[in-house]
Amino acid sequence: MFHRIGEAAYKNSLDNTLKLDGIFGHPHRNYKTVHVAGTNGKGSVSHMLAAVFQTAGYKTGLYTSPHLKDFRERIKINGQMISQEEVIEWVENYPGKYNLWNLEPSFFELTVALAFDYFSQQKVDIAIIEVGLGGRLDSTNIIAPEVSVITNIGLDHINLLGGTLDKIATEKAGIIKSNVPVVVGLTQIETKPVFTEIARTKHSSLFFADQEYVASYSMLGFDGKQILNIERNGKVAFPEIKLDLAGVYQAKNVPVVLKTLDILIEKGWQISRENIYEGLANAAKSTGLMGRWQIIGNNPLTVCDTGHNEDGIKMVVEQIRNTPYKTLHFVFGVVADKNQDAVLRLLPTDAAYYFTRAAIPRAMNEQELAQKAAGFGLKGESYSTVAEAFNAAKVNAGKNDLIFVGGSTFVVAEIL
Repeated sequence: MFHRIGEAAYKNSLDNTLKLDGIFGHPHRNYKTVHVAGTNGKGSVSHMLAAVFQTAGYKTGLYTSPHLKDFRERIKINGQMISQEEVIEWVENYPGKYNLWNLEPSFFELTVALAFDYFSQQKVDIAIIEVGLGGRLDSTNIIAPEVSVITNIGLDHINLLGGTLDKIATEKAGIIKSNVPVVVGLTQIETKPVFTEIARTKHSSLFFADQEYVASYSMLGFDGKQILNIERNGKVAFPEIKLDLAGVYQAKNVPVVLKTLDILIEKGWQISRENIYEGLANAAKSTGLMGRWQIIGNNPLTVCDTGHNEDGIKMVVEQIRNTPYKTLHFVFGVVADKNQDAVLRLLPTDAAYYFTRAAIPRAMNEQELAQKAAGFGLKGESYSTVAEAFNAAKVNAGKNDLIFVGGSTFVVAEIL
């Protein structure tokens, strides 16, 4: 599994995926899909799209990765995880299918095959499919979607996707299919020419969501939901959209969702403004989305977020700065195969840090992390487990303080 062990699990071919797809009778052809890629925001966008389709009355599949607590989080229909019995039955029946082909599929390849087959068996109307890594060679990239979505491009997985934004954009643009419209969330100088050229060669209509939609303001309502005013071409188009995702960075994701829905509505999907408002207001609740500026306690306010790369941490730090607190207690762990310096230089120096590591092979040693962090003026103690670090923060924090848990998806998973 790439997310657990890193590069060793990454495959540079779709051969296994295509063979598996054939074994199961090309199940993804039995329903419509939306394909979502991007460095940050693709999980949130996928869940929001699924929530709107569910609200509109469509039987909606949702495939995402990685999971936080339960493998079955990856495969949902109308917000409900695939059952344990259905996973077990599929896995038990699987060996008879692949032995004849002499395949050695990866965890991710098998999981995608399971998801696509399950959605077909359950006769979904549409499935929102999140890319696992990159795009061009991702196991999900065998579908012919209604629309392709690329949220943004940042520096992540550079050893696999390339060390520059344009190289990473080229990999993610691999999901663009011939004559299939594509929505790009963020206009970036380095990546716009890449998307423009690939869309041209594929005869695909290209739309940059941020050139059409923008959140003119956001605030937090009394019910804890974020309220956004969305402008379209300079005029308010969606006043006071409520969102049960509190992260301020969601203001960048909602325009991507709205532009994608524009295209889908033009294609004949019956989605009303009321469906959009209701779906977004209950996006996390109706789809089970976790780990996006998720409030898990009060007095002291306790929040977790799965943001882990440079762009993700920038948005987390911005939200921390906009949150009132007396003292910040930061439970922090990272994986060893990422650029820690790029993240560490962004973190606030006026916090008490609880350096730790998740229980996975990729995790960086907590003492090594503390030593590296000290070079950036970050001070704190080291803890060998996330539970110990989190408990120490809870003991030390006063009721007017803020406890934040993050740095890695796997650190967050251990406290939820």
